[in-house]
Amino acid sequence: MKSIQIGNSDLKVMPINLGGNVFGWTLDQAASFKILDGFVDRGFNFIDTADVYSVWGGPDNKGGESETIIGKWMKARGNRDKVVIATKVGWDFGDGRKGLKADYIRKAAEDSLRRLQVDSIDLYYNHIDSGEVPLEETLGAFGELIQTGKVRYIAASNVPADRLKDSLKLAATGSYPAYQALQPHYNLVDKAGYNSELQAIAKDNNLTVFPYWSLAGGFLTGKYRAAEDLGQSVRGQHVKKYLTPEGLAIVELLQELAGKYQTTPAALAMAWLFFTPKVGAPLSSATKESHLDILASVPGLVAKIDPADIDSLTALSDKMVYSSEK
Repeated sequence: MKSIQIGNSDLKVMPINLGGNVFGWTLDQAASFKILDGFVDRGFNFIDTADVYSVWGGPDNKGGESETIIGKWMKARGNRDKVVIATKVGWDFGDGRKGLKADYIRKAAEDSLRRLQVDSIDLYYNHIDSGEVPLEETLGAFGELIQTGKVRYIAASNVPADRLKDSLKLAATGSYPAYQALQPHYNLVDKAGYNSELQAIAKDNNLTVFPYWSLAGGFLTGKYRAAEDLGQSVRGQHVKKYLTPEGLAIVELLQELAGKYQTTPAALAMAWLFFTPKVGAPLSSATKESHLDILASVPGLVAKIDPADIDSLTALSDKMVYSSEK
């Protein structure tokens, strides 16, 4: 596997990004440690989390559970220098903690550093930009964190195209730090948002792209074929809109190609992402060793897949229509 350089930074990561949203939610600490161990044992090093993960996990969850587990794991393994850690700020915890005001960013960063038990965050994301805070204030706060060594580089997720462009213009003045990466919602059945403007911005500004929801909440694995399948997991209702003839046609082709390449629909769906310019390391969580095996197979699959098969998947993706049924 070849490493990926993030934007214009000196950060290099292997081409799969492990999502940490399941740590402290569907996985307890022991199970999370097992997944993290398995991920690095397979040669990967890029771990993604957020301060808000996983506030939705139950009555005892207050947010920060994922960061705390990752921090304990790094301390137990003594491997901080071998992994690249990305976390995020800005999402609404539901208790007043949210947003991108400077004072909040400073406090949130300190909280993340404490939970992660690190001196510096490798990649710090603006998790969501509602447009309520002046860009100068947000980027200024990020700049302070970089200057003090508490953050190495910054990135953007869930940011409107106009805000991203304006942020990069400010950075070009030399007075503010520049985003080095973009984490958009992007997959075979949900690509319009990224393709509309964000893809061009990423290309023009050398932003490395780390798509999240790479498997569309599990829909692209083939586990959801009908409404009665939606109860299989906590994400079932989130994929209901994909249960259309167009969505199922994509799943059918993934299944067919999985036989051709002796792989899985999930691996193929992730491999497809690499054929989009600037995509560096798709984001996916894992709750089982078998999931890690699938992730580990993706880089090799990318190297051997026929571009004509990628074109066939893209053609179906271009025709995607969502269900309007609630």
